[in-house]
Amino acid sequence: MFISYMAYKDLEKQKQSRREYNEKNKERIKQKKKEYRENNKTKIAENNKEYRQTPNGKKSTTINNWKKYGLIHDNYDELYDKYLDTSECDVCKYVFDETNKRCMDHDHTTNLFRQFLCNKCNVNDNWKMLV
Repeated sequence: MFISYMAYKDLEKQKQSRREYNEKNKERIKQKKKEYRENNKTKIAENNKEYRQTPNGKKSTTINNWKKYGLIHDNYDELYDKYLDTSECDVCKYVFDETNKRCMDHDHTTNLFRQFLCNKCNVNDNWKMLV
């Protein structure tokens, strides 16, 4: 059954009708999505791979990884922008490169982000002596 939503002039009424339809057909919709995923695994994988190469995809993947590993911050978008703009260690001022990469320093008890460090400062905890 297809419901045309073009007939609604009231956006709230349209949203409510859509919610009711989705609730009423929850299992059917779930099954259709499952069938689509099973029948289009390659296409979905290709689309996901392409998306992860876009700026938004890279941002989304990076932020999700931070969250997955427990990094806590009030504003991940702001932190990501700072992450991109930071080119040197907050402690020793060494410029990040392939041999001395940027690390996200965080408190291992609270998981709160503290600062951007080069790998050397992060591994050796040198920054604690300099602060």
